[in-house]
Amino acid sequence: MNFFTKIVLRIDFEEDIKQCITVLRNGGTILYPTDTIWGIGCDATNEKAVRRIFEIKQRADSKSLILLADSAARISAYVEEIPEIAYDLIEIADKPLTIIYPDARNLAESTVAADNSVGFRVPKDDFCQKLCATFGKPIVSTSANISGENSPACFAEVSENIIKSVDYVVQFRQSDKAPYVPSSIIKLNKNAEFQIIRK
Repeated sequence: MNFFTKIVLRIDFEEDIKQCITVLRNGGTILYPTDTIWGIGCDATNEKAVRRIFEIKQRADSKSLILLADSAARISAYVEEIPEIAYDLIEIADKPLTIIYPDARNLAESTVAADNSVGFRVPKDDFCQKLCATFGKPIVSTSANISGENSPACFAEVSENIIKSVDYVVQFRQSDKAPYVPSSIIKLNKNAEFQIIRK
């Protein structure tokens, strides 16, 4: 991708960013391309919005959700402590990496697991970085599918039911047919020991 192509793409998603921010701030839901697969998102601090996502996915609200943030510094406001190893993992990750942290705080209750842990990812693609940084709070990122069905590798695989259920559908990257896959997941504990949940 050359310099001029990057400029065009950035201009293309500026309107999407504006629309997403308006919807998120009003407690709505969005369908958007993440650094992995297409996802359904909302304000991760808004319990009503999060519950709406569970309804859309027809998913039990006992399952926690992955959240996106633009930096480790942002995440620090939503967990009691970020182990030093987490900064290293975020920095050196060469593919999308979700880290599950202990002791979540300041988030919608439904985003947090039964053991009070929460999964965060710092996306490195331009769209998600801009969206998260502009919104200024964590954004839910859960696969855009009905619970139990296959996750969509690209927009063309997102079901019409999902598209009709959200408040805004991002236009950017809809024509991209390149297959994307879910992130790796690592769970950290208070002693900075980690467990690989998904490679």
